[in-house]
Amino acid sequence: MRVAFIGLGNMGGPMSRNLAAAGVALRVFDTDAARTEAAVGYGAIAAGSAAQAAEDADVVVTMLPTPAIVEDVLLGSGGVLAAMPENSLWIDMSTSVPEVADRVRRRAAERGIRVLDAPVSGMTKGADSGTLQIFVGGDAADFEAARTLLDVMGDPKRVLHVGGHGAGYAVKLMINQLWFVQLVAIAEALTVGVKAGVDLSILHRSLVASPANSVLLERDFLPLLTAGDYDEGFAIALACKDTGLAVDLARAVQVPVEVGAITEQLFRRARAAYGDRAGEMTPVRLYEDIAGVELRMEATT
Repeated sequence: MRVAFIGLGNMGGPMSRNLAAAGVALRVFDTDAARTEAAVGYGAIAAGSAAQAAEDADVVVTMLPTPAIVEDVLLGSGGVLAAMPENSLWIDMSTSVPEVADRVRRRAAERGIRVLDAPVSGMTKGADSGTLQIFVGGDAADFEAARTLLDVMGDPKRVLHVGGHGAGYAVKLMINQLWFVQLVAIAEALTVGVKAGVDLSILHRSLVASPANSVLLERDFLPLLTAGDYDEGFAIALACKDTGLAVDLARAVQVPVEVGAITEQLFRRARAAYGDRAGEMTPVRLYEDIAGVELRMEATT
């Protein structure tokens, strides 16, 4: 099976590396030449353009930053879709929206090109270890055809067919949205409690032992609380993109999301205050700075 992989950033780089390590015949492209060169180092073949990477490919995988870039890469002048062979398969693993894939799919159908949306969860650590959770939308037969590749990049037990076209995007956006909402709620609770005189470690332990516990509170928040790590591996500019896409999806299906909208605004406020490259957990700093406290505690073993 010949695979083209387009987009070799923090997620796409290790995902493509895992495919190459599994013996997949891989041709790659990224606008950053250094990333493409790194991929050659682990056995991939470099292409001069995204379209060139897609020529003769059985499967084209994209892992790109925004829906607009996805659409431009696929449908723009000299785009990937025109270069893809008939009856090939496009798997978009970007965090995107159904509308973009719908436009690609309408044109792809003319040549029998199949489409899956397969966004991922698990951050760069999961991409590196090949243990991502993958949410796949599209035809069941196409999902099964792609399963071997998806199982290399993700945990086979958590590679899920979640419904028809667009369902993968929707599931991923809702996971992101719930995580971001929880982040803000936890920041508020910890800041208020500490400002009221409660020791942070005691407050955290109490919340973890309560019905209000979550994986985010118990596990993912700890690097911030113990080491001041706001997770710069995922920039707040991208987090703002994701919160915005979630609100846009809600608007498209005519569901009011007041909490989601407020969360989006808080993320945008943090981005304005601390810069595009600040970590995705930087909204916590808004509360720390406003309250004049630093949410830090000793790490426990």
